[in-house]
Amino acid sequence: MAKVWYPVIDYSVCVDCGTCVEHCGHGVYDKSKAPSSVVVYPDGCVDRCHGCGNKCPTGAISYVGDDTGWVSPNGKQKNAESSCSHGDVESLKKEVSVEYLYLDLETCDRCIGTDKVLEEVLLVLAPALQLAGYKVEFNKIEMETADIAKKYKFLSSPTIRVNRCDIFENVKENNCGCCSEISGSDVDCRVFEYEGAAYEVPPKEMLAEAILKAVFCISRSDDTIDYKLQDNLTAFFAGKNNKLACSCSGNCC
Repeated sequence: MAKVWYPVIDYSVCVDCGTCVEHCGHGVYDKSKAPSSVVVYPDGCVDRCHGCGNKCPTGAISYVGDDTGWVSPNGKQKNAESSCSHGDVESLKKEVSVEYLYLDLETCDRCIGTDKVLEEVLLVLAPALQLAGYKVEFNKIEMETADIAKKYKFLSSPTIRVNRCDIFENVKENNCGCCSEISGSDVDCRVFEYEGAAYEVPPKEMLAEAILKAVFCISRSDDTIDYKLQDNLTAFFAGKNNKLACSCSGNCC
């Protein structure tokens, strides 16, 4: 039996996924600080228990008093079990693919504004991620047709994905005058909610926070979701096609 036994967190490795806090039932971690890992009651830790260390996806946990020879199963492995709020277990990747999916970058204030903010955020984040050994790719993809939207399982404009996962899990929308004018039909586009307020163009802080969480907290791919093109997007593409087919090139429609 160890005279002293409790977990120690290596914060240079910890990704704030909250796995240890959720797993421990002995009050060792401060749940009010979740998902951050903060040890507040070391005496509550069960002697020679490696439960939270075995669950930690990055091998950030070691134990004072550990003479068992235990080695974190996830410290040097790419595959790890995680109860991160984003979902399924995947590999810890050194590739970061950022995709910006949008309806229009010529007249839509919402798409243009979000595109500008995203570029400004990536100008800061990309060099830092590259310094940490990550390969960062950034692609803009116009949802020009209904077929393209279906291919990418497009839910709402604009959408930002990191490693194919939407960085904002909940889709909230309101009427977009620009896209409605493009199609000649009522079109709802994405609204971003942050710290109790709603934005048609997300703040830099919101995007930076969401992108970093998506990079360091293992996420499920949106490839797994059941998909159907939303009614307002169906109306958008139909209206857009009608305008393009019009002999006046859409000026009277």
